[in-house]
Amino acid sequence: MVAGLRVLARSAVLALGLATAAEAEPPAERPALSFSDLPGWAGDDHAAALAAYRRTCRRNSPVCRAAGRAAAKGGEEPRLFFESRFRPVEVSASGFLTGYFEPEVPGSLESAGAGSMPLLARPAGLVMKPKRSPKGWPEGLVAARRTAKGFEPLPDREGIETGALGMEARPLVYVDPVDAFMIQVQGSARIRLADGRVLRVGYDGKNGHPYTAIGKVLAEKLDVPPAGMTADRLWSWLKAHPDEAPAIMRANRSFVFFKPIRTDGSQGPVGGADIPLTAGRSLAVDRRAWPYGTLVWLEGELPRPEGGAAPLRRLTVAQDTGTAIVGRARGDLFFGSGARAGAEASLVRTPVRWIVLREKLPAPARRRGR
Repeated sequence: MVAGLRVLARSAVLALGLATAAEAEPPAERPALSFSDLPGWAGDDHAAALAAYRRTCRRNSPVCRAAGRAAAKGGEEPRLFFESRFRPVEVSASGFLTGYFEPEVPGSLESAGAGSMPLLARPAGLVMKPKRSPKGWPEGLVAARRTAKGFEPLPDREGIETGALGMEARPLVYVDPVDAFMIQVQGSARIRLADGRVLRVGYDGKNGHPYTAIGKVLAEKLDVPPAGMTADRLWSWLKAHPDEAPAIMRANRSFVFFKPIRTDGSQGPVGGADIPLTAGRSLAVDRRAWPYGTLVWLEGELPRPEGGAAPLRRLTVAQDTGTAIVGRARGDLFFGSGARAGAEASLVRTPVRWIVLREKLPAPARRRGR
């Protein structure tokens, strides 16, 4: 919410500052179910789920080898693999799901003046906070820079945008200032250059300052309910008010750095599990609750850009994370790249039934009597 933490907080909910009670109270895990208890299970595309799962499973583990055999056989084998190797356990009947995507925007390798903003490379000396803070770590920050005097805070968003880092953080590419902010929210992007080339960038660290949801900031400024500040409304207002937009965006002191990503253009961006994400199957989760590779069955409804909603009955794989994804039943579903994916992802703020597939343990060996 794309590599290493990697993806920072990328969902529309993160930008808008929306939350639900489902995020606040950690749900208690419920007894195991059978697959017949999962509406729509038989109709899911198990082969697609298996392909995503195989990208994350430990390659030489017995379960991963079994997954490979099932994929090679095809037909009903992917479904039978999941049913024979896992058991569904309901974590929550009222989880919460958002969506994220990989933007695709125009850009240039040269600055266009005030109408463009650089996406910056990671500055030398940037250190992300380890589990145990080293001596002298700046209080309240999740990143700092190492200097001869010890760890020091990096400048905030306004400082970086006005040149406080100088050439410590070199420009990678220049884009519209609002697009630059959106890319930082999403964590990755494809930049279309004038000569037809596409430059792909991915998350490579942040300045460590706290994240502020600018959707709330703008909602207060316009005196509208936060729920009425949709992602489309937020981005449209910022682009329509170039003189006022910087102050709104700089209310979020967090700033993200990027690196060029060289992957097959047909694949998704690289997620926290260090593998390309799969549209509709890769899920960003709270890493404190679920390890990468966890299988999560989602049951709910997905709003459609053209109106109405479509049933969501889908097996997904935990392959990413984000600072806004907090809780055992909180997820961010990757929708893919481009405008259509963005339109779909920005609408998702929906309750879901959250069911985890736990691997069955092998039966203990029976001890032989004397």
